[in-house]
Amino acid sequence: MENIALIESFSEFKDDKFIDRVTLMAILEDVFRNALKKKFGSDDNFDIIINPDKGDLEIWRNRIVVNDGEVEEPNEEISLTAARKIEPDFEVGEDVSEEVKLIDLGRRAILALRQNLISKIHEHDNTTIYKHFKDLEGEIYTAEVHHIRHKAIILLDDEGNEIILPKDRQIPSDFFRKGDNVRGIIESVELKGAKPTIIMSRSSPKFLEQLFFQEIPEVFDGLITVKKAVRIPGEKAKVAVDSYDDRIDPVGACVGMKGSRIHGIVRELGNENIDVINWTANPQLLVTRALSPARVSSVKLNDEKMTAQVYLKPEEVSKAIGRGGHNIRLAGQLTGYEIDVFREGVEEDVELTEFSDEIDAWIIEEFKKIGFDTARSVLEQDVNDLVKRTDLEEETILEVVRILKEELED
Repeated sequence: MENIALIESFSEFKDDKFIDRVTLMAILEDVFRNALKKKFGSDDNFDIIINPDKGDLEIWRNRIVVNDGEVEEPNEEISLTAARKIEPDFEVGEDVSEEVKLIDLGRRAILALRQNLISKIHEHDNTTIYKHFKDLEGEIYTAEVHHIRHKAIILLDDEGNEIILPKDRQIPSDFFRKGDNVRGIIESVELKGAKPTIIMSRSSPKFLEQLFFQEIPEVFDGLITVKKAVRIPGEKAKVAVDSYDDRIDPVGACVGMKGSRIHGIVRELGNENIDVINWTANPQLLVTRALSPARVSSVKLNDEKMTAQVYLKPEEVSKAIGRGGHNIRLAGQLTGYEIDVFREGVEEDVELTEFSDEIDAWIIEEFKKIGFDTARSVLEQDVNDLVKRTDLEEETILEVVRILKEELED
């Protein structure tokens, strides 16, 4: 009975976790051999026969017959008298195979055996899950919200695997309820202890790339390539696309008629504003395209320092910088150049850093965060607008404006 009950205990695991027969038998034999080592000191002279499908288990101990009183290794040798109790015609020097019943190991050993077995199967299951999700890193995956924590959402897939969507990997506008299906990419998989930790992300640029792969047939078919994607999650993104087929307009194919093709991606990303541009190996042209929708007059590159001086008409500057400085920041990430904007036709302008004796560095940094790094770029803005877009008080901004005006008037 003990044999059958023990085998049944992991036949259940076999059915639930889809462990193949060979693996199950290897786990079983390993567990039983460990138990035999503890009981007898060695398992070298034991044969274990397992049939997990039927629940059959046999353990045989092989010993050599020696004369009575000459037994030195009880696990490897058996006296002639004891051997003849098994079979009356045994002689000294012959091999004896004797079946070992599980009950002979002791009740406590049987309980430990079962626990060890369950642990081994869990360990195998966790390793399988780890390998499975490791292969899915960077791929889109869908799972259901199981419960919501303060710093993360816990998801379960159809197999009951737990996936974590941390708060900082969510789009700011994301709002999920228990039972909702959530799409994201498998960002990382780590084996901490015995249990794999699977992290999902919806804020990664890779998620945007994979959405293009899923939603745009030409990208899926390899006719269009996503060269690079950068994003400020939930706010704005830029995607550079290319095609090796001159007959295909990569931007038009990705956006679709009146934005029909990209609409599903925008909706999935919480109405993130997505600019799709044509990739080019010409860095000057790439910088120009990356600053879309602004119209650039000219670009001067410094390839050693990876900086770009971009000249625009005054009315195009705000478009190049974008709300909150998002447009110029993403253009820099997309091209790899640090972009400085200059107003074309403006005779005199001064970098804000030139006023470091009169204006605190942290205040200058606040203006630079939203793309204003010269005196005129600040003076051209409405004070109320600057209050909304920075963490500065109105009195501070007015004082900065006064200092800048005095300098430019002198």
